[in-house]
Amino acid sequence: MELGMVGLGRMGANMAERLTRGGHRVVGFDPQPEAVQRLAGKGGVAAPSLGAIVERLTPPRAVWLMVPSGDPVDHTIESLLPDLAKGDVIIDGGNSYYKDSIRRAGRVTERGMYFVDVGTSGGIWGLAEGYSMMVGGDRQVVERLAPIFKTLAPGPDLGWGYVGPHGAGHYVKMVHNAIEYGMMQAYGEGFELLSKKAEFALDLRQIAEIWRNGSVVRSWLLDLAAKALAENPNLEGIAPYVEDSGEGRWTVIEAIEQACAIPVISMALEWRFRSRETDLFSDRLLAALRAQFGGHPVKRTT
Repeated sequence: MELGMVGLGRMGANMAERLTRGGHRVVGFDPQPEAVQRLAGKGGVAAPSLGAIVERLTPPRAVWLMVPSGDPVDHTIESLLPDLAKGDVIIDGGNSYYKDSIRRAGRVTERGMYFVDVGTSGGIWGLAEGYSMMVGGDRQVVERLAPIFKTLAPGPDLGWGYVGPHGAGHYVKMVHNAIEYGMMQAYGEGFELLSKKAEFALDLRQIAEIWRNGSVVRSWLLDLAAKALAENPNLEGIAPYVEDSGEGRWTVIEAIEQACAIPVISMALEWRFRSRETDLFSDRLLAALRAQFGGHPVKRTT
């Protein structure tokens, strides 16, 4: 099967490489010419433009987008639509907001084409391990694309599946990433507490390795924590500053709209916000209040 690929960053390039290894023909474009040339070196077909991708594919075409969420997705879709024809498929494999995917599906389908949203997990490890894919859209179109998903997945019938109509794929991926926030926060807090018990001189790397085998808290995230601790036991040079890529925020908003309590995920998101702030006014006010009502000493800045 053949596929167009737009966006050959690290994850997109790895996905394209996995597909070419699986015998699929991949025609790729990226604004960075060197990324396109790397694809050609891995057995793919280099395209100098979005239009050239369409020209090099046989109808009905399928074009997979791996571009940043938001305006870049809309811009790419609008640029592709004039060159595509009825029956062609646009696949968004990035971390788009599910409501945007529903809107985009309407825009694409009104032109007689198909839209598929694929929540994709696996990161830089997907090339070797395979990708987990949560697929939304028209079931018949997803079945037509099944050879692509089976090649990208850990196994033909493992790690991927049709989860519902337009937007469902990105909705499930949104919640997946929010769960990830909570799990990461729990690991971080647990290892923080272990590190504070100075009299035991605990080896955090060793503990991570113990937990990886047979423990009820074993997971791939714990595997990665063990790897990080083996490489840098005290995490020296890493600032306590944690970004978020949007899915956690969208999940908390969705939970509010559904009146669904998700306190762990909400707290994990808020703690990421907290990690980026220094010299908080709220903390200074807390210190001032303690001094006001209890006469407690205030630590002065220099």
